[in-house]
Amino acid sequence: MIRKRVTIQEIADACNLSRNTVSKIFNNRGNVTESTRQFVMMKAQELGYYTQELPAPPKAAAPGSIAVLSSSNPLNHHFGALFIKAFTDAVCRSGYSVQMYELTAQEVSQLQLPSQMAIDNTLGVLCIELFDEAFIRHVSALGMATVAVDGYCGANRSMIPCDILSMENVTSAMRITKQMVEQGAGTLGFVGDVLHCNSFHERWGGFCAALRDAGIPVDRDVCILHPDGGEYADIDWTVAQLQQMPRLPEGFVCANDYHAVKLMLALKRMELSIPGDVMVAGFDNTPESAIIEPGLTTVNIHSADMGVLAADVLLARLQSPQRPFCLTYAQTEPVFRSSTKKG
Repeated sequence: MIRKRVTIQEIADACNLSRNTVSKIFNNRGNVTESTRQFVMMKAQELGYYTQELPAPPKAAAPGSIAVLSSSNPLNHHFGALFIKAFTDAVCRSGYSVQMYELTAQEVSQLQLPSQMAIDNTLGVLCIELFDEAFIRHVSALGMATVAVDGYCGANRSMIPCDILSMENVTSAMRITKQMVEQGAGTLGFVGDVLHCNSFHERWGGFCAALRDAGIPVDRDVCILHPDGGEYADIDWTVAQLQQMPRLPEGFVCANDYHAVKLMLALKRMELSIPGDVMVAGFDNTPESAIIEPGLTTVNIHSADMGVLAADVLLARLQSPQRPFCLTYAQTEPVFRSSTKKG
């Protein structure tokens, strides 16, 4: 059933496409690539354009479907939006369709697949923004080609029957931490739940390794390591965490840019200067990191390239089901900006 409150123009604007292109897709006319059709359909579903299952792919379509499973809509995030667009394009070019499903907390905890997911026609699964070990193991045991992006804390050390793809975290976290030490930081803190997901845990590991190399002890008293949740979005809560510390460190490395931006707002509320009083670094290179004042030192992730790489890994698994499972890291690079540069 169509919800008239969402228009074709609104969908076109959200996809950065022309109204004519989106109209062709919904009216099944004109020459529009399958990857574009899939992307528009997923964005329309996200906006609430209709409540029924997505229209079936054209009749010339795929020999089977690839399911994207997530506990948090990846299209709402900088990394996820670029990743999914590239992944969908690559998979559809190979003749498969893509269906995206956002899981409820209950489905994850009870190891339930979405009721609308056609298992018999699903050949592969991509798990993204999904950090529950039991659920990923459950999906991996179903016999479908499975790729987990990032994964639960410790996934890189687990004997799990699926392929894992991650951005490189340790080396880049070490490099931004080392740069802050070179800028004069004698004490450094970390912000983020280091058990939330494998990438956060690895970034924490890189941070600790850089401190050890510099002969600086890891001091949890000047870290914010609270379990991941809505508290990190609350500036007042962050201010309270800083005020409870026995002393403020000379710099913070944050698990991602979201935490770093919130931290910077809290420091500004306390009338502290960045980087004069406290240096701050993030991870992800989101658009916000470049426009906030001062510019945020961060780490660039090749999100779209990782989407293509995930498709390559999954398609290779479909072609060779018996090959050894692989753990693949995509290189990242630090982006040094004003938030960690003194003088």
